[in-house]
Amino acid sequence: MGVNITVSGTIGAAIEGATFGVPGLAVSLEVDPKYHLSHSEDVDFSVAAHFSRHFVHLMLAAHLPRDVDILKLDIPADATPTTPWRLTRLSRQRTIHSAVRVKNGRKYLDGYYRAFDADSLEPDSDVYALAVERVVSLTPLSIDLTSRVSPAHLLAALNGRKSEHG
Repeated sequence: MGVNITVSGTIGAAIEGATFGVPGLAVSLEVDPKYHLSHSEDVDFSVAAHFSRHFVHLMLAAHLPRDVDILKLDIPADATPTTPWRLTRLSRQRTIHSAVRVKNGRKYLDGYYRAFDADSLEPDSDVYALAVERVVSLTPLSIDLTSRVSPAHLLAALNGRKSEHG
């Protein structure tokens, strides 16, 4: 979730498909981190399957607007088929952080942990929807990573002055 989507294989696969003109649905179910690197019969994917079917049907029945190449669907672990969903945007916060240990003066990656700053979390974000509201989050994504800043504003900033638009 949030800006950490670039490390997601699910998102990567959806982006790759979108480069061929195939709209993608990238579905993630919140699970305990102990299940992140292996499959387990303990994880129930039935609610994720329910929402996946729902949004696939909507996508097939509709034509996604220009610049919506992927729908990113995040489902809380405690969701049921009646859990509400809402449209969100990516949080600008990191939610996954590297855990580093030091041994003999050298740093080693020692896994990761999940954390975010709840006080500055954007209320319209994917992280807020899932972690705070406990609702299903649907975030439209574009493979066009170009910033939507106006060229005049960027040029003014690069030249060390404020533009009239920003």
